[in-house]
Amino acid sequence: MAMGKYSRVDGRKSSKWCSTVTIVVFVGFCLVGVWMLMSSSSGVAAPNSDVSAQEPKEVKQKVVEKFSKPYEDISGDLPEDTGKEEHPESSQDGSTSNVEDSQNLLENVEGKNESEEDSKREAETDEDAKSEDNKSNSGDRESNSEGGESNSGDGESNQQESEDSPSESTSNPDGGESKTDVDSSVEEDQSKDQASNEGFPAGAQSEILKETTADSGAWSTQAAESQSEKESQKSPLSKDQNGYKWKLCNVTAGPDYIPCLDNVQVIKKLPSTNHYEHRERHCPDEAPTCLVPLPEGYKQPVRWPRSREQIWYSNVPHTKLADVKGHQNWVKVSGDHLTFPGGGTQFKHGALHYIDFIQKSLSKIAWGNRTRVILDVGCGVASFGGYLFDRDVLAMSLAPKDEHEAQVQFALERGIPAISAVMGTKRLPFPSKVFDVVHCARCRVPWHIEGGKLLLELNRVLRPGGYFVWSATPVYQKLPEDVGIWKAMSELTKSMCWELLVVNNDKLNQVGVAIYRKPMSNQCYEKREQNEPPLCKEDDDPDAVWNVQLQACMHKVPVGASDRGKQLPKPWPLRLGKPPYWLTSSQVGVYGKAAPEDFTADYEHWQRVVSTSYLNGLGIDWSSVRNVMDMRAVYGGFAAALRDLKVWVMNVVTIDSPDTLPLIYERGLFGIYHDWCESFSTYPRSYDLVHADHVFSNLKKRCKLEAVIAEVDRILRPEGKLIVRDSVETIAEVEKMAKSLQWKIRLTYSNDSEGLLCVQKTLWRPTEKETIFSAIA
Repeated sequence: MAMGKYSRVDGRKSSKWCSTVTIVVFVGFCLVGVWMLMSSSSGVAAPNSDVSAQEPKEVKQKVVEKFSKPYEDISGDLPEDTGKEEHPESSQDGSTSNVEDSQNLLENVEGKNESEEDSKREAETDEDAKSEDNKSNSGDRESNSEGGESNSGDGESNQQESEDSPSESTSNPDGGESKTDVDSSVEEDQSKDQASNEGFPAGAQSEILKETTADSGAWSTQAAESQSEKESQKSPLSKDQNGYKWKLCNVTAGPDYIPCLDNVQVIKKLPSTNHYEHRERHCPDEAPTCLVPLPEGYKQPVRWPRSREQIWYSNVPHTKLADVKGHQNWVKVSGDHLTFPGGGTQFKHGALHYIDFIQKSLSKIAWGNRTRVILDVGCGVASFGGYLFDRDVLAMSLAPKDEHEAQVQFALERGIPAISAVMGTKRLPFPSKVFDVVHCARCRVPWHIEGGKLLLELNRVLRPGGYFVWSATPVYQKLPEDVGIWKAMSELTKSMCWELLVVNNDKLNQVGVAIYRKPMSNQCYEKREQNEPPLCKEDDDPDAVWNVQLQACMHKVPVGASDRGKQLPKPWPLRLGKPPYWLTSSQVGVYGKAAPEDFTADYEHWQRVVSTSYLNGLGIDWSSVRNVMDMRAVYGGFAAALRDLKVWVMNVVTIDSPDTLPLIYERGLFGIYHDWCESFSTYPRSYDLVHADHVFSNLKKRCKLEAVIAEVDRILRPEGKLIVRDSVETIAEVEKMAKSLQWKIRLTYSNDSEGLLCVQKTLWRPTEKETIFSAIA
């Protein structure tokens, strides 16, 4: 019993003791648990705090300090909000490491906020992101945001794709790069700091964005833009390529579709085609937003200068010209290539011989010195203009989209400037008094009919003292029809006060040439017995050309000492960098300074931008660039800065911009008027690089930006580059569209309210089609 009693009493004591111990242990575990949670939280936060709050300040300060020293004349350091580059390509010397290293450093330091938001948007828009695997990888995704990368579950994001080779990266636009931890990324980038000093021109990027524009206004902040972007991603459209659903154009012209020249339904309803109305521009009421398909088997174009002699047949699969004009050495089919022997109807034995023959006939033409910019009417495949590059001459070649199948497309594929145009019922899209020479070799234009209306249009664009070079059968053959045309032309040119300087025959090609000169004064006009052709009315503006009907009249030659056209421009290349005599200090330039000062400042600005940034800072292999388009040229400073490269630039002055195109011609460059709310008169896949300086923000006020981007996609070659300088709001919008097009984002950069974007087109085409009924025959 004692034992039993003892046992009972001892049991009570043990139970109380155990309860006490249990309570103590429970409380202890709770305290330990709380401590572990707090330790875990602080343990996670501390490294992030070190990276995001402390290291960026030090690293960023180091970056700015290092990069800004070589560019002392540039105000401002790198901004703190952006600095992201994706897919840097080989630079001109083939090296990419410096650009990649320095840009990765900027990405790790400055690109965190933007990429974190991208990751959040992915979680909101991708249902797969709710899976357990994605939850377990959320920490990696946050870490990866330090590098500016984001990888959407559906593979639509193109950021940070592999750059093994251009062809691979183009054919696999959804490929991505493996993710890395932020700590190792920062350490690696810090170790590359010294090497990156010479690679990414930070100071130059500040210079890129340092332009005084004519427009001003309040700009959105980065916070407002980010919030707007997040809200737009939540919309139903966000699941469909960032809100843009692109389709393939279903049209009769197929891969050769030019919207304003292939408006079949309007052309069918024309009351007459006697004046080539069916070859003129007839734009659809609404600019298309579909994408033009690629020809089957399309390949990257042959590079200049080899492209002058041969191109890929698969890129321009047309053989009609080879069949019809092969005997004249226009073009021939040779295996997988189309070859161009350099001949033409008037120069079967080569363009260079013909070019030298013209100069021997009249030495004052002085190719590449006095004569710099010419117009070649009815150019065929533009071999004449292509070989004039050897004489330092720029030729604006034009021909219609007619039965001579794809002649302008051949020219552009060869790397020779050309546009699809016709001398019909409207003025050509060029200013008056700008071409040094106008050339016609069997161009099939009836100059002598209807009072010489078409020849009078050449008189408008030909500068006073300029030459008209005419090589056609009426010059050297004695058939009745030719004799009649020669007689009519002789009477017409005499009444226009053109002086016939020389008629000469080329024994090798068995052709002849007649060379006329336009007068430099009004003396002859005043002495004419008959006012035929009549002089134009005083209020007729010779520079007003956009959709303006032709007039059968002549404009007087300028007589004022400071009037444009009174004097010939300086010889090339002196005319390139000097303000012309007619640009006076009393005139206000586009950017607000006195015109000559404005001109010089613009030229110096673009020289700095091109030399310090565009040539080396964008990862562009300029040896692959030949055909360049400047969508808003202003003074042509961008083109002038590219003078030493083997490229040509089509300078566009928009119809709602200050009319600076005469100045561009005066400095020995060329260009055209255009309205970017309509399609450009060129074939698809014409340009290697398109430059858009403050174009899109203005266009948004007048037309649909989606249609403009579709037009850029149409004229840009696969793997071609688009460089955009604009407001940060517009840059964000264009970048969003570029991503939806599966283009590669090579660089985005912003500084306060200004931004820079460089993107690369890929081979991607949508599968769904959209029928454009206006373009169906």
